[in-house]
Amino acid sequence: MSQTAEPVAQAVVVSEEPQIIPTLGSVDEYLKFCIQYDASDLHLATASAPMWRRYGNLGPIWESGTHRAAALTAEEAKRLAYGFLNEQQIKQLETRGDVDFAYSPGYGRFRASIVKQRLGIDMAFRIISTHLRSIDELGLPETVRTLIRYHNGLVLVTGPVGCGKSTTLAALVDAINLERQDHIITLEDPIEYVIDAKSCHVNQREVHSHTASFSAALRGALREDPDIIMVGEMRDLETISLAITAAETGHLVLGTLHTGNSARTLDRVLDVFPSDQRDQIRVMVSESLRGIISQQLVPRIDGQGRAMAMELLVNTPAVAATIRDGKTFMLNGIMQTGKSVGMITMDDSLRSLYSQGIISREECETRAEDKPIMRSFFK
Repeated sequence: MSQTAEPVAQAVVVSEEPQIIPTLGSVDEYLKFCIQYDASDLHLATASAPMWRRYGNLGPIWESGTHRAAALTAEEAKRLAYGFLNEQQIKQLETRGDVDFAYSPGYGRFRASIVKQRLGIDMAFRIISTHLRSIDELGLPETVRTLIRYHNGLVLVTGPVGCGKSTTLAALVDAINLERQDHIITLEDPIEYVIDAKSCHVNQREVHSHTASFSAALRGALREDPDIIMVGEMRDLETISLAITAAETGHLVLGTLHTGNSARTLDRVLDVFPSDQRDQIRVMVSESLRGIISQQLVPRIDGQGRAMAMELLVNTPAVAATIRDGKTFMLNGIMQTGKSVGMITMDDSLRSLYSQGIISREECETRAEDKPIMRSFFK
């Protein structure tokens, strides 16, 4: 006797469209959201969904399966921008096409960059921590303190954009502010960390707001009886030349460059000068340099932020001779043998972070300066 098969019930899959999050009412709402979730940067751009950078990774603010934000229209981007810019900033944006400044509402500090682009307005914000961290909080080695105890010379903090150079520089300045009774002048574009006077007298100047350029500010600073000068960015021949001169004439100069390690930093400093001046400049730098801190931020393996990998060069007679002779390619070898005076190579710092289980093998290999030696380390 044949039996009729029972119909099999099939599950009905209902595809739910993600909920669209409307454009928020103001830039401030986005910035507060970024602070709440520990983002380092915010991007609000025409024809793009609002994005943020968290722990070094850039992505949409809302990217879950249930929620997403629509791309900003040109009108919405303009409304957001014009809603927090003042009249002078709007005029500059309309006439020059871009405006950069420090934005300081009551709930935080931000470095803002607003530009006109092909589709409309693009806004980028760097969230600046209002907590000025100390050398100890940043985990910087004790050798760093010896660099800032000199009364003259040049200390450079280097690394790519977004690697925490400003945070390190502010920690160095604040350590001087606590330990000494001197006059500190900072030249920044824009002012990021507000440094209140403690044992020192502190003046902070913002390029474009208080002075026309770094070189003009540095030239003016030399007439203000400073002991310590912090230069936010040494980006051209005149600024670098003035910084070296200031370091030679009895001032401690702290500066930054967008270079990856000590050898490239010195090459960058020397290469901006005409070839007929380089022999003289090599001698000046070899005598005035105190040290170079090169850093990068590496994603942690646990996903909880980023860890600092750091290279530290201390000027010794061997380093000075190498700079004078133009043989900066030899610096890595000198640093390997200079651990007794506190020198650290970037690869040693990466290996240490990996050995402690803080960063992954992939990150360690990718960021290594000498990749064959790093691969042999893993074997």
